[in-house]
Amino acid sequence: MARPSSNLTEFREHFAKAKHIAIITGAGVSAESGVPTFRGQGGYWRKWQAQDLATPEAFSRDPSLVWEFYHYRREVMRSKMPNPAHLAIAECESRLSKQGRSVVIITQNIDELHHTAGSKHVYEIHGSLFKTRCMSCGEVKANHKSPICPALEGKGEPDPSAKDARIPVEHLPRCDRSGCNGLLRPHVVWFGETLDSDILTAVEQELEICDLCLIVGTSSVVYPAAMFAPQVAGRGVPVAEFNMEYTPATKRFKYHFEGPCGVTLPPALECHESEVI
Repeated sequence: MARPSSNLTEFREHFAKAKHIAIITGAGVSAESGVPTFRGQGGYWRKWQAQDLATPEAFSRDPSLVWEFYHYRREVMRSKMPNPAHLAIAECESRLSKQGRSVVIITQNIDELHHTAGSKHVYEIHGSLFKTRCMSCGEVKANHKSPICPALEGKGEPDPSAKDARIPVEHLPRCDRSGCNGLLRPHVVWFGETLDSDILTAVEQELEICDLCLIVGTSSVVYPAAMFAPQVAGRGVPVAEFNMEYTPATKRFKYHFEGPCGVTLPPALECHESEVI
């Protein structure tokens, strides 16, 4: 299999002709905004990594601890802003929509930074930090309260020596739907859970019609998202990977642009000379 090209001029020719562009984004994009990933060396909250707390079992066992972890993540996000990669994607989507062309963002990130940047056509396949789901009635609702409930005020300190808050379950976030009052959980896809089938179906439809695919800041190891771009490449559509390093899927793609996404992506998505503005 041929080594992927890093010829930006050649990529831009594909970009100029594309009518339906799919952009798949992962943790690398958020990391450039300073968003912690809780994976790998140093990726701990207290003494846990994400996979220790982001599970249905952990929430069932200790909902207070899991809510402290997510409260901390929600609060951290209040100081984070979209970086040049997010902004380039949003600007590209807006610009191309005026030309009758579409850009869809399929993100594994739960931080809503694509929305903050101004992107409109976004599928959050792993959910959002700023949505909740009721364990009793199932209602999914946007929630940007800070703190999300009074008992979590000042909690969630990440230091390993911090004491667990041990908040009684009745004081954790509760559903405000009339007559419910069920326990709320973060509306995110936890380890061991399946993706929302409706979102997955919509994403697959987008990937079937796209004529150019960008995969940005993702290691291509988390399934099923890891198969999205290889499937597109498998039907002969150009796929361009923007990442800090080669990934297990790189060799399947036509292009690979190495470096920070905030540096490599903006020139790839800027207005092409053939565009009529």
